[in-house]
Amino acid sequence: GGCAMGPPAETDLYRDTWVRYLGYANEVGESFRAIVPISLVWASYGVATTYVMADAIDKGKKAAVVSPTQVAVAVVDTFVWQALASVAIPGFTINRICAASLYFLGTVTHWPLPIRKWMTTAIGLSAIPVIIKPIDRSVDFLMDSSLRKLYGAEEKHRPS
Repeated sequence: GGCAMGPPAETDLYRDTWVRYLGYANEVGESFRAIVPISLVWASYGVATTYVMADAIDKGKKAAVVSPTQVAVAVVDTFVWQALASVAIPGFTINRICAASLYFLGTVTHWPLPIRKWMTTAIGLSAIPVIIKPIDRSVDFLMDSSLRKLYGAEEKHRPS
């Protein structure tokens, strides 16, 4: 959101607390893809997707209190934003960073494969905090330029 001064708004469990990090479970899963069973990577997507759905339902319930007609908008806006900003784009980004890292390390080093895989995991994990804000801002811009124009909600729904 904005830079408005004044008393802070009500704490949002899904945006302002440790619960927000559940949305990044799949990025952690992608970082570990080279060294864990694939089922654990998919499980990490399950955690992140559950977080996205819970946040969307929460925003729908909050919108219902204000205006029943805004429930669908709140749910769709939250779900689409979270699906893109928390799951799809960062998951793909970390997947590609790790794939490129593993390839690069295999090309330029003579390190044993287990060392290259652990190094790839470390690179993936360290990239997560770097990619979050640019992806969040890009998804805000994308949605403000498209979907939010349909329901007249170009102002940001998500606090920064």
